[in-house]
Amino acid sequence: MSTENTVTEVAGILERVRFDDKGLLPAIIQQWDTSEVLMLGYMNDEALRRTLTEGRVTFWSRSRQEYWRKGDTSGHAQFVKGAALDCDADTLLVQVDQIGVACHTGARRCFDVDPLAPVVGSPST
Repeated sequence: MSTENTVTEVAGILERVRFDDKGLLPAIIQQWDTSEVLMLGYMNDEALRRTLTEGRVTFWSRSRQEYWRKGDTSGHAQFVKGAALDCDADTLLVQVDQIGVACHTGARRCFDVDPLAPVVGSPST
């Protein structure tokens, strides 16, 4: 694929995305081969462009107001394997090859650190 085609395709994707009122898109990060949900981050249009064209996941930090890539300081990098918008184009799923842990706490997944005990439903109730 040529760079020109990639730029055109990414521009078309950015036109379809429904960013929130702060210009952000929630991005669910999933391990590509096990389907583990690793974390949730946020992307603005530039972070999404970088993620789709550079092969590494880039986020927009809401607290620091800057771009960041998982692994640049920790070594626990996320390499893009696939991506998809949901049916409303307001949430992104990014499938990655996670090197090391995904959570800043040192846990494999961010959702490992505070498990809840909800009532489990069933179709018969």
